[in-house]
Amino acid sequence: MIFSKYQNLIATAASGLGLWRRIVSASLLTVAIALSFILLTGTAPAYATLTDDRFDGTIYALYAGNGSLVPPKVKLTDSFKRQKPALLVFYTDDSSDCKQFAIVVSNLQEFYGREADFMPIFVDSLPPEASPKLTEPSHYYKGFVPQTVLLDQSGKVVYDAKGQVPFEEVDEAFRKVFDLLPREKSLPLKRRVVNELNIELSK
Repeated sequence: MIFSKYQNLIATAASGLGLWRRIVSASLLTVAIALSFILLTGTAPAYATLTDDRFDGTIYALYAGNGSLVPPKVKLTDSFKRQKPALLVFYTDDSSDCKQFAIVVSNLQEFYGREADFMPIFVDSLPPEASPKLTEPSHYYKGFVPQTVLLDQSGKVVYDAKGQVPFEEVDEAFRKVFDLLPREKSLPLKRRVVNELNIELSK
C-alpha cells in the first residue's frame, strides 16, 4: 500500500516534470522563431553599388572586372630602372568616385598596359608622411581620391589630376608620352558596352 502511494507520487511528479519540459521547449521554440523573424526582416540585403561610399569589396575586381590590377605587379622603382612610364592611381575601396573611375583605369590598361606600368595605390597602405624619394608613391599623393599621376620614361610628372577624369583626358596624356598622334588626328575609339558596368573601347 505504501509502495503504491510512492509509485503514484513518482508518477505524478514525472508527469508534472514532463509537462514542464514541454512548456519550456515550446517557449524556447517560440522565442527562437520570433528572433529569427526579427533578424531576417530587419536586415537589409547586401547590394554592391557604384553610387555610394560603402565598402563592397575590391573595386578593381568588382566594378572594373580586372582584379589583375591589384596589387600592382611592379614597384615604382622598377619603372624608373626600366625607364618605363607609370600610371599611379590613388584610391580607396569605399569611395563612389573611385568605384566609377576603376572602370576608366581598366580601359586605359587595355590600350597602354604593355608599354606602361599601371599601379593602383590603396591610400591606407601609404605612410602618414609623404616620402621625399621620387621612387615612392607617397611622394606624389596629395590627399585626394581618386588621384591620377602619369610619369613619363624619365620619371617626370606629365599629368596629375584629382577626382574622376574622363578616359579621353588621360588617353591624351599617354599619347604625348608615347609621341602618338593626337586624338583628333587618329581613329576614334568607340565605346562598346560589355555589361552594365564595364565598357570596352574599340576602334
